[in-house]
Amino acid sequence: SIHDHAEFECRLALRPVHPTILKAMKRKKQGLGRVTEWKRRIGARPLEATGGMTVERTSGFLAAGADIISVVTDIALNVDSESRVTAWLDVTHCKERTT
Repeated sequence: SIHDHAEFECRLALRPVHPTILKAMKRKKQGLGRVTEWKRRIGARPLEATGGMTVERTSGFLAAGADIISVVTDIALNVDSESRVTAWLDVTHCKERTT
């Protein structure tokens, strides 16, 4: 994960973009502006955004330049995790689904 400009050269995951409850984070949230900035800097290399991911926030992350979105609590802590997985597949436009 990337937390500052020095780590940028080694890592291509940006976290936390939003506050997360999965684990205690020493760093403040990065925000969508940082996603856009770092995607511009890395060009075609994939950029992962993680931390506070929700289905509702996905379009913003993708528009900001994230190529990969990592999600845990939005599925794991959802009362209907199976439906939430389906919502994630829909919002990320995954055509192939496993059963």
